[in-house]
Amino acid sequence: MSRICAICGKGPSFGNNVSHAKNKTRTVWYPNLQKIKAVRNGNVRSIKVCTRCIRSGNVVKAL
Repeated sequence: MSRICAICGKGPSFGNNVSHAKNKTRTVWYPNLQKIKAVRNGNVRSIKVCTRCIRSGNVVKAL
């Protein structure tokens, strides 16, 4: 499965790790995704959602 938020579409960020000696190596930062059961279009589905969407109330959790 992909590492993308089902609500906001947030995905991985790419860049460089830079050491003190200015050595650069490629790296990837992934969003903090949680697999939760949520109500989408009247149905309960298991989706991957970032913690910011959960915290801000963009997701309606299933009971």
